[in-house]
Amino acid sequence: MDVALSLHRQIGWALVYYYTAVGLWGLFLGVRNSGPTPGFRGAVAIAVVASIAQGAFGLLVLVFSGPPRELLHILYGFAVVLAMPLAASLVRDRAPRGQSVALGFAALFTAGLAIRGIMTALR
Repeated sequence: MDVALSLHRQIGWALVYYYTAVGLWGLFLGVRNSGPTPGFRGAVAIAVVASIAQGAFGLLVLVFSGPPRELLHILYGFAVVLAMPLAASLVRDRAPRGQSVALGFAALFTAGLAIRGIMTALR
């Protein structure tokens, strides 16, 4: 199970970097007065799929190694998976520029959630 734990840890850090990049991309689109491009929407979808994979490895670690020291870690995991789909559903009726900005901020917020999840795992 060391492999699953290692992958869980590495994907966690990758999510922080990826969500940060996606968030900055969304803000850049908003500054350019542009709506979400197909590439940006694809990047958001990839981030959500990677978050689900992160959760799957976390579930393996939970089953075979026991729960984390702080159960708040699990709550952060669920929040990371749900944040972007929730944000996307809330902004779908906004102006295109507003969608880009809101999704950009949501991705940066999700990166922060991932950082908090990592911090609770390290205690």
